[in-house]
Amino acid sequence: MKIKLTRVYVDDQEKALAFYTDVLGFTKKADFSNGPFRWLTVASPDEPEGTELQLALNDNPAAKAYQQALFKQGQPALMLFTDDIK
Repeated sequence: MKIKLTRVYVDDQEKALAFYTDVLGFTKKADFSNGPFRWLTVASPDEPEGTELQLALNDNPAAKAYQQALFKQGQPALMLFTDDIK
């Protein structure tokens, strides 16, 4: 068994996509829209078929509260690892 998908809640999916791809080097894996809903995921270029990270819009009150509570407590929503920080 392995983890296939996890998510982080974001305020702006376009800005999040730019950050995760342009700054962190992830690749866009899925990008589908259905009305106002957008399913957007990124993956590591080292494991393109590995775990996907969904960049989920925090337009749900529960998601917004969760995101704000984690931020207020200084808790990470996601931990990433790299061999080369540069």
